[in-house]
Amino acid sequence: MRLLETDLQVLTRELSLYLEIQVPAGLFGSGVGLSLVLGFSAAFACYYLSSIAKKPQLVTGSETFSRFLQEHCPVVTETYYPTVWCWEGRVQTLLRPFITSRSPVQYRNELIKTPDGGQISLDWFDNNDSICFPDASTRPTILLLPGLTGTSKESYILHMIQQSEMLGYRCVVFNNRGTAGETLLTPRTYCAANTEDLEAVIHHIHNMHASAPFMAAGVSMGGMLLLNYLGQTGQETPLMAAAIFSAGWNVFESAESLEKPLNWLLFNYYLTTCLQSSISRHRQTLEKLFDLNLVMKAKTIREFDKQFTSVMFGYRTIDDYYVDASPCRKLKSIGIPVLCLNSLDDVFSPGHAIPIETAKQNPNVALVLTSCGGHIGFLEGMWPRKCTYMDRVFKQFVQAVFEHENQICSM
Repeated sequence: MRLLETDLQVLTRELSLYLEIQVPAGLFGSGVGLSLVLGFSAAFACYYLSSIAKKPQLVTGSETFSRFLQEHCPVVTETYYPTVWCWEGRVQTLLRPFITSRSPVQYRNELIKTPDGGQISLDWFDNNDSICFPDASTRPTILLLPGLTGTSKESYILHMIQQSEMLGYRCVVFNNRGTAGETLLTPRTYCAANTEDLEAVIHHIHNMHASAPFMAAGVSMGGMLLLNYLGQTGQETPLMAAAIFSAGWNVFESAESLEKPLNWLLFNYYLTTCLQSSISRHRQTLEKLFDLNLVMKAKTIREFDKQFTSVMFGYRTIDDYYVDASPCRKLKSIGIPVLCLNSLDDVFSPGHAIPIETAKQNPNVALVLTSCGGHIGFLEGMWPRKCTYMDRVFKQFVQAVFEHENQICSM
């Protein structure tokens, strides 16, 4: 109770100072105006602290994993304070790319060949200046998987690399085929269900640095792809552990949520045009096998997947593809420790579709569920430019995995 009162006093004082700066001085010329502002600030602070700022739910089927997280990754048990002026999920989702900083990262690009004649672009952050791990052969390595149309340039990827750099780790960003400016050599792109490219990349990295501790982190569709891979491989993977952020658990529910009028206007239509633009860049390679004129008429992601993605990967119907792409169906088969962060107000991954009961049945899975945060948002602080709640979860978890390797591997 005393902590709540302290939080209330601090928040009220910050809001009052902010309003004094923003509201014309004339209003504060009278005691009535000042009283109104202070009263509003106190009421707002009470609502925020009682209804918005909450501790996340930690869901896991293993008491051992739960204790490990509470001890070595305490951020998952601490109250998450969303940015006071933009806590709503859609607002956080929209603002995050514009608000958060983009620290420059010098990558080393590598193109690796695939068995079908294609190529995959990997962007390496070698961190050769690492003081903690000067030996490159044993330097902890994190494979990063961006979202649906994302690349190594996304702000959330840059933030993960920044956190990893401070800890002395190496990062590798897996860019899906055709997204990072490389030539598409074969008429094949990517999807959330097909894990062949990811498996090739994981074994390529492991073969190069066999003595280095190795884990992965996936965001949005990258998280879905990583979950589907882990559900297929069980314990037969070079990865020690994985972190998943804002993954869509049930593709049917995600598609339905994104097709609601406001969500379609804010997100669905824009992402569909991004997918179409990506296809247009490789038109000469793809038009021999696909009716691209029909693909370009799609107004939703579901229509795009029906005309293009499901056809490319040989699914009889789009429903067949969506069943295969939904990680909730493979969660019970995951055989290494996985931490999954989701917000319950994420329109890309509706809270009711998160497989809480299934997670309780797998001792390798932990869900961290916040009440606010949106999709890859998790903004916090008055001006959330440098660090988000998601960044802090990522940093603490990867550090816990690499520094307590014996504990994580014995789970």
